[in-house]
Amino acid sequence: MPTSSKLIDFSSVLAAGVHDMKNSLCLLLQSIENLSQMMPEANPQISENLASLQYEAFRLNTGLMQLLSLYRAEKQNLPISVDEHYVGDIVDDLLATNEGYVANKKMQLEVDVEEDIAWYLDADLINVLLNDILINAMRYSKQRLKLSTFQDEGYLCFRIEDDGPGYPESMLQAGNSTMHEFDIASGRTGLGLFFARMIAQAHNNNGRQGSIHMENGGVLGGSVFTLRLP
Repeated sequence: MPTSSKLIDFSSVLAAGVHDMKNSLCLLLQSIENLSQMMPEANPQISENLASLQYEAFRLNTGLMQLLSLYRAEKQNLPISVDEHYVGDIVDDLLATNEGYVANKKMQLEVDVEEDIAWYLDADLINVLLNDILINAMRYSKQRLKLSTFQDEGYLCFRIEDDGPGYPESMLQAGNSTMHEFDIASGRTGLGLFFARMIAQAHNNNGRQGSIHMENGGVLGGSVFTLRLP
């Protein structure tokens, strides 16, 4: 019986499977959003369950996106597609994605965005990064969140703040460490921070590099995440 001498590239098979699962999850998230709009607002228990379902689906979708991007990074050093985008459009997409969750959890999301600013960046990767940070902020906040954008010393900054307990010291140390110090095996938090730092650093302009910064305090007293893009 003839056999093939070509070995199966299981990493490529895994990447293809992740891509298919991600597409299915996107359909699931859309169904959850449609169901949320159809349900009566007077039932808080249903709203709470829908919010939890949506949050976990977001986590799965973000995790799959991270795996797919890390696979591409291993193969091609994380190819990014940089183009000019309006900051307001990026924020609008982010808000639209999380509109149902915010409404179901009865949260207050303050937005302070300079919408007319245009910047060169990979909108898809930045959206995935910010969405992961925002859904985690929504999970740990008490009720209030703030999303803001501004320019600082030639960098475009996205900042997400909440009124929760803040980042634990271990996360602050991991978030502000150098790339080689990340321990991906430590769990989802480690992978998420590694992914965020990798996306930020993939954005370069005139010798300057993107970065992420984490701290506690801010205007709401909880966690503060800042993405800086040159």
